[in-house]
Amino acid sequence: MRPIKIGLFGLGVVGSGIVEIIGRARNAHAEIRRICVRDITKKRAVEVDPVLLTDNAADIFGDPSINLIVEVVDNPDASYRIVTEALRRGIPVVSGSKAMIARHLPELIELQRRHDTALLYDASACGSIPVIRNLEEYYDNDLLLEVKGILNGSSNYILSRVFDHGEDYGAALRKAQELGFAESDPTFDIEGFDSLFKLIIITVHALGVYVAPDSIFTYGISTIHDSDIRYAREKRVKIKLVAQVVKVSDERFTMFVMPEFVSPSKYIYSVDDEYNGVVIRGECYDRQFMFGKGAGRLPTASSILSDVMARLHGYRYEYKKMGFAGRPAFTEDVPLRVYVRYGATAGVRDLPWLAVREQYFSESGNYIIGDIRLADLHASRPLLSAQDVFLAHIPLFFTDRDN
Repeated sequence: MRPIKIGLFGLGVVGSGIVEIIGRARNAHAEIRRICVRDITKKRAVEVDPVLLTDNAADIFGDPSINLIVEVVDNPDASYRIVTEALRRGIPVVSGSKAMIARHLPELIELQRRHDTALLYDASACGSIPVIRNLEEYYDNDLLLEVKGILNGSSNYILSRVFDHGEDYGAALRKAQELGFAESDPTFDIEGFDSLFKLIIITVHALGVYVAPDSIFTYGISTIHDSDIRYAREKRVKIKLVAQVVKVSDERFTMFVMPEFVSPSKYIYSVDDEYNGVVIRGECYDRQFMFGKGAGRLPTASSILSDVMARLHGYRYEYKKMGFAGRPAFTEDVPLRVYVRYGATAGVRDLPWLAVREQYFSESGNYIIGDIRLADLHASRPLLSAQDVFLAHIPLFFTDRDN
């Protein structure tokens, strides 16, 4: 068994966690040989031998003893350069860069094949939850019907404070920022992009199909209002930001990210605070639920270490499902039932509704509950982006699949 000699890029929150957890792991058979950072003089959250630090990537790529690159930088462009350079050199990589991987996955798969090396990224999907390797190895896509869940801990923490602790949205967001769950600019989390990138990666391993980010309807929680929260409480449901990929037939599947009214009978109803929860549903094995911390220093570092240990035994993703004949095709030609709350924004009532189930008008706000094609929702995204509009999915069309 050849020991793992790591070249680490990044020594921030996750990078420092990797240093700590590798130091703790007695059977890791891994050591960090060099660490590339932007500023070698910066004070770190973990004690590191200064001899290990460098600000020159060539010191890692040029070290013949290094046989694994671990990349946890917070810049997707830098991450792309590091990962592609390593793969071209035939050096296997472990990465946690969800945005970069989701945008470039077809190219990264081809680089792995061309240079006969491996890229592992379980930490990019749900932090400590090993969803990628389970989908890759244990779930046949002919029997898999759906993967859905709460994939972003920051937005879930905010919504948990609102529904479980009675805080208003603004106060909950500020608390999430104070605790480090949300950035000073929380757009990536609360607008649903973090969940979107994770869903793209999950779908490749669940169904063997890559769908580009711009093709997927994504809607976040930034415009949620007290009236939406009050409505949900009256209906005895919670609002959660949910990402899902669903087979609507043997030939077609759909996927989207948006707030959802979640009833107490659903597994994800009880997924609170910074935790993630994923439900995998199949024709024969019904529902399986995976739960754990979706972000944070040590949970993410633990997932990185799991990939490092997998490389110790030569593991790589095989992407078998991408070679299957008869893979389902992505479609947005599916009906959804949605709640749309709006104020002065004109046009909501004129959306191409298939059916309007309920309408409410008042001086303080209005809402419509109706059925509409996902493709029409996507085409109406500019209208739905108004600050006085909030959208939530009501999962009636997938009632036999959404528990």
